[in-house]
Amino acid sequence: MAFQCRKTAEVDASNHLVHSVDRLLGEQVEIESRREKENVAFEYKIENLEFENLKPTSEFHPKRGTLTLYNAKSLPVDEALLNYARSITDLPPALISEILNCLEPKELGIVSCVSKSIYRLASEHDVWKEYYYERWGQPIVRTPLGLGYSDEKTWKELFVEREFRSKTFLGRYSIDVLYGHTEAVRTVFLLASKKLIFTSGYDSIVRMWDMEEGLAITSSRPLGCTIRAVAADTKLLIAGGTDGFIHGWRAKEGLSYLFDLKGSQNQNTEFRLWEHEGPITCLALDLTRIYSGSWDMTIRVWDRSLLKCLKVLRHSDWVWSLVPHDTTVASVSGSDVYVWDSDNWSLSAFVSNVHAGNIYSLARSHTGKLLFTGGEDGAIHMFEISYHCGENNLQQVATWIPHSGPVYSLSFEFPWLVSASSDGKLSLIDVRKLLKRSRHAAPGNPKRSNDSYQKNVEPPQRMLHGFGSNLFSVDIGSDRVVCGGEEGVVRVWNFSQALEIEKRARALRGMRLENRMRRRKLQIDMNGKGGRAEQCSVAAKKNLVNGDRNGVWHNKRGVSSKLKA
Repeated sequence: MAFQCRKTAEVDASNHLVHSVDRLLGEQVEIESRREKENVAFEYKIENLEFENLKPTSEFHPKRGTLTLYNAKSLPVDEALLNYARSITDLPPALISEILNCLEPKELGIVSCVSKSIYRLASEHDVWKEYYYERWGQPIVRTPLGLGYSDEKTWKELFVEREFRSKTFLGRYSIDVLYGHTEAVRTVFLLASKKLIFTSGYDSIVRMWDMEEGLAITSSRPLGCTIRAVAADTKLLIAGGTDGFIHGWRAKEGLSYLFDLKGSQNQNTEFRLWEHEGPITCLALDLTRIYSGSWDMTIRVWDRSLLKCLKVLRHSDWVWSLVPHDTTVASVSGSDVYVWDSDNWSLSAFVSNVHAGNIYSLARSHTGKLLFTGGEDGAIHMFEISYHCGENNLQQVATWIPHSGPVYSLSFEFPWLVSASSDGKLSLIDVRKLLKRSRHAAPGNPKRSNDSYQKNVEPPQRMLHGFGSNLFSVDIGSDRVVCGGEEGVVRVWNFSQALEIEKRARALRGMRLENRMRRRKLQIDMNGKGGRAEQCSVAAKKNLVNGDRNGVWHNKRGVSSKLKA
């Protein structure tokens, strides 16, 4: 009996369904002999592939949504499935590296546990360096004495260590109080790379403190006005006040604390700038420029080497704070937020009426993508800066209302945002959860997402209480929070104790885990070598010994009873 069969198969990838249509064409031929029955001819046409003199079979797995084709004469089923089964480890290392580059740090750590090859690629991947720079910038300068980071550590190890340190702000702390100012402290600045703290206020004196020891190093002469802003890096220190002048000191070579504030006036180390027509409220530095904001409703951009004004950025109200980053400068004036393009000094983004009242404080992440504002209404808003179609867009991500008074100062070190208010309280806010939420938000409709975020008011993770009213300035870095206020003292919250406690707890957990694994390994080895049989033999021997002892005891008892009789 001979047939001509045409079998066509369509595979729908979306529904994982296989529709097969069998059409039987031909006529039945008379049976001539049993041999003709065995020689049956099949013609198959499956997805334009023709197989001759073979007997293919197909099997569909509805749960997997796959169609498996194999030939009984060519390969065994297991070998055929192995040929068709592919994993991510079979991809080229360059392609795997690109895939790993799209993952978050936590996801990358989980994926690295799949196999040894992926673990090696994930551990040595350059993306850990990008993660570190995005969050904290350049690491602390390495020293041969082991006080900083070691040269032998990889970027993954540096990232894990810094991420571990960031958790200490939820632990135990000690408070150091720095006395020296005679009036209220208006501004504090922490230079973490050199372990220095700079403070000033109504007494018109700039003071320098050792962060580790909590001792005063040096102080400047009275500058003749209230100092409202201080900024510094390893080469320059500037201070600005109500007289409109910018007082500057250059770093002195060979000096451990960088700046000679008590020295006589020297044009090589000390200078003054003046062009503002009102009090200076904020200062900032980058590699080539000095930025100053004032109540004259302007921001002035200065050249660091020439000490000349390059550009004037005009606002509609008093300028309270500014933060430069790369090619943009963010500033707040009145209740409005401005983002300026530093290439052509044009206004690239603007948001009005952000707070109910003035915006007193501004902070920015190291990448420049996150912007935080604190206002007179006691609220803190978080914005995300995105670049779309040649323009910068500000999208509100979250809102906090941790204070009952105006928020005078903000400072950010990933992932912690710290705020100081007139109610005498500090709030610590972890922004990591909000960053995950903002990535999953739809970027196509920013207005809709803004409305949804404004309804969700997030609580702070920690509040620090017990101080007088009017905290004017705050800064964070190196496991410490520095704050100054109306009391005229500088308080330093030291969380390094929490770091040491957490390290000890982590070491104890590691020892317990290692002991547990060692015991489990010994148990497995004993079971594999017939340990149960040995245990049974030992138990039998013990029973024999016990039986002998019992017999002896009974015999002794019998002997004693006979003697008594």
